[in-house]
Amino acid sequence: MAGSVLIRGAEVWGLGLADVRIEGGRIVGIDPLESPSPSGEGLGWGLTVGAVLAGKPPPQAPPLKGRGVIDAHGAALLPGLHDHHIHLAGLAARAESVWCGPPDVLDAEALAMRLKAQPATGWLRGIGYHESVMGLPEAKALDALLPHRPLRLQHRSGRMWLLNSPALAQLLERAAPPPGLEREAGSYTGRLFDEDQWLRDALGSAPPDFSEISATLASYGVTGITDMSPRNDAAMAAHFAAQHESGSVQQSCWLAGTLSLAEAPDGPWHLGPAKLHLHESALPDFDDAAAFVAAAHAQGRAVAVHCVSEVELVFTVAMFEAAGAMPCDRIEHASVASPELVGRIASLGLSVCVQPHFVHERGDRYLLDVEMRHHGDLYRLASLQAAGIALAGGSDAPFASADPWAAMAAAVSRMTSEGQVIGAEEALTPEQALELYLAAPGDLTRQRRIAAGEPADLCLLRTPWAEARGRLSSDLVRATVIAGRLDDDRFDQPPG
Repeated sequence: MAGSVLIRGAEVWGLGLADVRIEGGRIVGIDPLESPSPSGEGLGWGLTVGAVLAGKPPPQAPPLKGRGVIDAHGAALLPGLHDHHIHLAGLAARAESVWCGPPDVLDAEALAMRLKAQPATGWLRGIGYHESVMGLPEAKALDALLPHRPLRLQHRSGRMWLLNSPALAQLLERAAPPPGLEREAGSYTGRLFDEDQWLRDALGSAPPDFSEISATLASYGVTGITDMSPRNDAAMAAHFAAQHESGSVQQSCWLAGTLSLAEAPDGPWHLGPAKLHLHESALPDFDDAAAFVAAAHAQGRAVAVHCVSEVELVFTVAMFEAAGAMPCDRIEHASVASPELVGRIASLGLSVCVQPHFVHERGDRYLLDVEMRHHGDLYRLASLQAAGIALAGGSDAPFASADPWAAMAAAVSRMTSEGQVIGAEEALTPEQALELYLAAPGDLTRQRRIAAGEPADLCLLRTPWAEARGRLSSDLVRATVIAGRLDDDRFDQPPG
């Protein structure tokens, strides 16, 4: 269904019960059905919802000729969710890969069984590997698990590939060894660090199709994404443009990436921040990093810096203090942040893109691997907000779940998968958790809203917010509207 749409009797976020009219991809009118409750201001529901829950249907405008009519039955209508940190190509590739790490694979025997169970043709791509399974094996150790077909295992961090001997031999036949291919005692170990582009070139890989991933994200109510892959360049921008124009990508797309991305031809995507991906074991020269910030700012672009350790965060804060920060500069993850660093981030006016679901998905491992003195510093939320720091939510998929509702639930509970609580004082309310995904992608300090003239990017739930806030789940998403477009098959009533 496309074109003119009327969403009737919706509990419009921040406004109350209303009819919402859509034309040409934008909201053209909001017709209140009753005044919103003063006590519900900013919470997304009004006095009329009580009447709906009591079985009294709201007053309804007559159908408009030629208009698709969706009866919301008093359910919450939200601005569409935005994933502020995702890797779409990696997420698409994951669908064709084998999961090779916790919680499904915990030891070498389980890994061998998982690999041998796959169809025995061509290359095998494993993902999600963690050293707790069997360390960081060399090629010969992987040969014992899978000797007769090429295998590449991606470490959970996304920084390392582990290759068996058939894989190593095939790659070296096709391309000269890169600096990131580890060598010991004159032989290559099969460990490959930070050489994704070399690997893609050697394999002759083309960027994947995004259609299935885009449809899955739409089912979660996601209407926009910011792709945070640090190597995004003009070629990847062209792929995003082609995918968008073909309809394979439904969401609006912001691309972070290289400085050269600013020179890419205009397309149906938005230029995002320049990405600086730090690695504690190999930090860049401080002056070079400051020069990168200056170059991005000269392009009028913000800078987004990957920080998953305290050392990386210290480096980043010092870098912005030296080079200067501009509005919309941001830190990705801020996985370990001491109170002193939180204060310095706030004083610089930096925003932070957080991943609350890491506490649930990886929290039990963090409690084992991270020093106890840092447990209170893990994936802060409430204390960042209290310091006046603007927050936004991102999935970091494929390195974690792409479901924003699971992340919201984790932000509220702060509970690991085994039921331990990490930093209970860092928990957010359901409303604050939702607002992580309502931040404007170009300015994380601003919340998107449902208003006349705004893009018709909307998420319609099955229930009023008063019910949904106690059960944050993607199952609550009834429909997603992106640029005024929606799928007829997702509704139980015909157009008006």
